[in-house]
Amino acid sequence: MSDIPGVAGEKYHIVTRRWFPEDIRRHFVGEVIGGTDGLVEIQGYSFIFHPGTNEFRRRPELRTRVLSLGDAGHIVTKLPREVVVESLEYQVVNTGLVVTDGEGFSLDIHEFGPQR
Repeated sequence: MSDIPGVAGEKYHIVTRRWFPEDIRRHFVGEVIGGTDGLVEIQGYSFIFHPGTNEFRRRPELRTRVLSLGDAGHIVTKLPREVVVESLEYQVVNTGLVVTDGEGFSLDIHEFGPQR
């Protein structure tokens, strides 16, 4: 069953929860390359919020993270398999933040609460 976390090829957008206002706003987008015992190994890119420019920027280096998708410290969204992780970027659209591939895929990010 492809909905079980840890299946190679599944793609996820992961927001690391902030527990305090000064915590870094960190997101991760990647593809599962392996998994066992409730953990997944995901290869992809980190996006870090830069308050000076008020934008998320992708770190250039490809990273591999091992984590539990069921961890309360993460907000996890499964992405379509056809999304190319390397093409994703953050954009402000109608005062809301979205992750898009520029080819039709778009994911609203509600990290900042309801938009007015």
